[in-house]
Amino acid sequence: QGTRDHPPAHVRLRDLLLATVVACFKRHGASAIDTPVMELREMLIGKYGEGTKLIYELQDQGGELLALRYDLTVPFARYLAMNKITNMKRYHIAKVYRRDNPATSRGRYREFYQCDFDIAGQFDPMIPDAECVRIVHEVLSDLQLGDFLIKVNHRQILNGVLAICGVPESKFLTMCSSVDKLDKMPWEEVRNEMVGEKGLSPEAANSIGKYVQLHGGLDLVGQLLQDPKLSQNKLAKEGLEDMKLLFEYLTLFGIMGKISFDLSLARGLDYYTGVIFEAVLVQQENNRMEEVFSVGSVAGGGRYDELVGMFDPKGRKVPCVGVSIGIERIFSILEQRVKASGEKIRTTETQVLVATPHKHLVAARLKLISELWDAGIKAEMLYKKDPKLLKQLQYCEDTGIPLAAIVGEQELADRVVKLRDVARREEVS
Repeated sequence: QGTRDHPPAHVRLRDLLLATVVACFKRHGASAIDTPVMELREMLIGKYGEGTKLIYELQDQGGELLALRYDLTVPFARYLAMNKITNMKRYHIAKVYRRDNPATSRGRYREFYQCDFDIAGQFDPMIPDAECVRIVHEVLSDLQLGDFLIKVNHRQILNGVLAICGVPESKFLTMCSSVDKLDKMPWEEVRNEMVGEKGLSPEAANSIGKYVQLHGGLDLVGQLLQDPKLSQNKLAKEGLEDMKLLFEYLTLFGIMGKISFDLSLARGLDYYTGVIFEAVLVQQENNRMEEVFSVGSVAGGGRYDELVGMFDPKGRKVPCVGVSIGIERIFSILEQRVKASGEKIRTTETQVLVATPHKHLVAARLKLISELWDAGIKAEMLYKKDPKLLKQLQYCEDTGIPLAAIVGEQELADRVVKLRDVARREEVS
């Protein structure tokens, strides 16, 4: 049903993955928050474009209409508005819920984790935005997932393109949803959806096609600023100026090598107002292995300056920009890699197994293990009175416990413990 149980090896892998992500968020000065898994239904409806139909709706005994959170961004905006916070750098890692068609092979589930980092507050243009893009770059570099590309675009440039191509403003959002599908289907199919399903004129669709298939770098920004129609559009011009500044900062951060200015990037969510970005893992044609692991977008985000105002009774705005790391998708890739390499993941952190070679020594084991626990050492013993030594050492090998502390009659008489390095099979008293 689009959800799954996680055995110990999965949880361990996920913890390692999250530790890397959190370390990056903390490096950039973020504090953690937590919000309820349920929100009032009206808080969520109308914020997600075509995603609204994927919201899980609930009703409590009093008849109050609730819904499970669809992402962590809208709850964050509500949190800022309710608490009258105008300035915050936060991260939040929690499960979100979508009534989606699951694609488990691609890491798409109905219940999944999101890892978000956001900067809220009134700051000079593009400085926080550039930092968010830098964070995506850091996380993907730290996780060593292979080659990646961060596509960047701007909602105002898209809206400018739609305007000069003759799209009425009432259709901007629905057209953005169509453009957003260009990473999954060819332009012809997207065009058919615009014309056939959404009633756009073929001429308008054709002129949109000329723009949304462009991608490049700083050169493309210059080219579009020269474009006779686009440069006359106020929205697009502002967006292009933003992009110019953003690329200047990303150059200073030293990451322009992984950045692509891509006009087909739309991010289908309604709340974006400025810079938008998405990271994808790049397939290597020559390496069969990589093809198996292609799982689309692994991070995305952007600027949303109007969202907090929607929750504020006085409509006070708090500009925000943020990024979400697609932890489930990344997890699918790591899982596949571990499977392919045959590597065994240790699911516990036990440092030492307290073992005995003879019978009637359970008291010695209990005393010793108690001393180790008191000293904060992670220790285990087998729950049998008289286990065979071979069985105890085998347990160490099976679970990856590196050391065995062995107490036999001789050791007790000499007041020593024999410490065995399980992998090397060497002992010291």
